[in-house]
Amino acid sequence: MKRYFALMFLLAFVPAQIAIAASVTVKNLRLWNAPDNTRVVLDLSGSLEHRITMLKNPPRVAIDLKGGRLTSKLPKEIKNSPYVKKIRYGQYTKNVLRIVIDLKRPARVKSFTLKPNDTYGYRLVVDLFDKYTASPAPKHIAKPKPVISGGKIVVAIDAGHGGEDSGARGRRKTKEKTVVLGIAKELEKLLAKDKSFQPYMIRKSDYYVALRKRTRLASQQNAHLFISIHADAFKKSSARGASVYTLSERGATSEMARWLAGKENASDLAGGVSIKDKDDYTAKTLFDLSKDKTMEYSLIFGKSIHKELKGFARMHNKQVQQARFVVLKAPNIASVLVETGFISNPTEEKKLRSKSYQKKLAKAIYNGIKDFRKKNPEWFLDS
Repeated sequence: MKRYFALMFLLAFVPAQIAIAASVTVKNLRLWNAPDNTRVVLDLSGSLEHRITMLKNPPRVAIDLKGGRLTSKLPKEIKNSPYVKKIRYGQYTKNVLRIVIDLKRPARVKSFTLKPNDTYGYRLVVDLFDKYTASPAPKHIAKPKPVISGGKIVVAIDAGHGGEDSGARGRRKTKEKTVVLGIAKELEKLLAKDKSFQPYMIRKSDYYVALRKRTRLASQQNAHLFISIHADAFKKSSARGASVYTLSERGATSEMARWLAGKENASDLAGGVSIKDKDDYTAKTLFDLSKDKTMEYSLIFGKSIHKELKGFARMHNKQVQQARFVVLKAPNIASVLVETGFISNPTEEKKLRSKSYQKKLAKAIYNGIKDFRKKNPEWFLDS
């Protein structure tokens, strides 16, 4: 009889444990506005199944989370979003949590889940796009237009990271994405005042752009030059100094370059890119006849910027470094990546937070651009 009651106790207890283990907590909700979409991100305590349903009159998106539950208050009223009016939450069935996004206008939706990384745990990403405007990857990429008399040189300015991907962080919680956007905007101002140039910002505010999309956007703007701006961190706080990098297909020129390229190439894991997104634009277009020429002039371009930075800033390397950076693989565009300093170094973090120092960095990069233009006019005529 005792064994019978013991067995009944275990049978009653096990399902409850399974039910508890099966539930996944929705811990937080974030929203990011980009020029062509709004991204809604749900932080989850674990992996779960989800289903998206588009509803009409009024337009809204229903997100059903199997085994999902709420344990804290999430935002309901959303301000300054071109797509989202408000968000509602409720228990749709006994085992399904429903989140409803009330839309301001009809939209296309794409969703995917992300596994944990160094910054976040499990996430569900829901992207909202304009229903009537599709933006497929171009079938081919036009070469930059030659600069003739009166024409302008198009400079694509890429502020690294953004949105979900805050990049490196300093001891004072300074975020790389904020610092580099500040420097990028200062560079944009300088180029806009110069009648010889036309600046184009890859990202204009705090949202994430996939690495390959950054190069695609630059090519779509017929950019002649591409500058990716960063401020990295290292495990040792003693690391300091600015660096300039260009693309290498044969491996990195130093262990630091290899480590940094791997770290920057992993940004999509933090920023949030679906593994189903197939963008072989870079693979198809990089290996053409212009590859060697582009890499040659990118190195020359990098040297011009390195020389200007060295005029006032401490340099981590005495010369331009090379590694396999995904963001530098735009064909027919001279491309460089500038590490403006180590945000993990307290002294450099303080400088990078300073508006005046950001302006100095922007001015040095601007002077490097002008130097490259002056000494290499053939790049803009033949590119």
